[in-house]
Amino acid sequence: MMHSLSWSFHAFGEAGLLVEALPATPEANLAVQALARALDALALVGVASVVPAVHTLLISFDPLVLDAGALRRHVETLIASLDDAGGAPPRIVEIAVRYGGEDGPDLDEVAARLGLTPREVVAAHCEVAHRVLMIGFAPGYLYLGGLPPRLHLPRRATPRKAVPAGSVAIAAGMTGIYPARLPGGWHLIGRTEQRLFDPQAERPCLLEPGDDVYFVALPEG
Repeated sequence: MMHSLSWSFHAFGEAGLLVEALPATPEANLAVQALARALDALALVGVASVVPAVHTLLISFDPLVLDAGALRRHVETLIASLDDAGGAPPRIVEIAVRYGGEDGPDLDEVAARLGLTPREVVAAHCEVAHRVLMIGFAPGYLYLGGLPPRLHLPRRATPRKAVPAGSVAIAAGMTGIYPARLPGGWHLIGRTEQRLFDPQAERPCLLEPGDDVYFVALPEG
């Protein structure tokens, strides 16, 4: 799995190295996460931060301490050492969601566009594991893969200026969960009351890349 991927390296300014794994598959996401863990464990002097995304990894470094060429060689060595085991089994987390109504104002429209009933949309969303691929565009905002193909829709034509905290939304083949009141252009199908991000906590994010999420529908009313 890991060694069937194609890896490329791109300068990101004078103090950044962007590592990309292709094709952009779930396997690439696993590999990027494994590489990020390996870099963290290496604790290379001069590396300031390691930020994994869906299939890329951004490494920020101090060019006065660490040469870009040397950094790339270290990364290439780590990539060669990655195995196909995929590391430890994913942590499984359940997220309780109230679908539809005021909590999911787009559910009926989503169902109509997909040729499904709202109950069928909810059932499809709850029946599979959703892998946390990355955290962004705001602290604690989750991008989750694994959305069933029959629920795939593009983003809304007109984004909302404010989406309530805890909103569960779908777009572009993924599920997103809003940790706070934020702007957003995804389709809102439900909302959770579980706190996803607490900057004061020892572990600020409830979830992290590599976790598997199962959504559980709360009773209506």
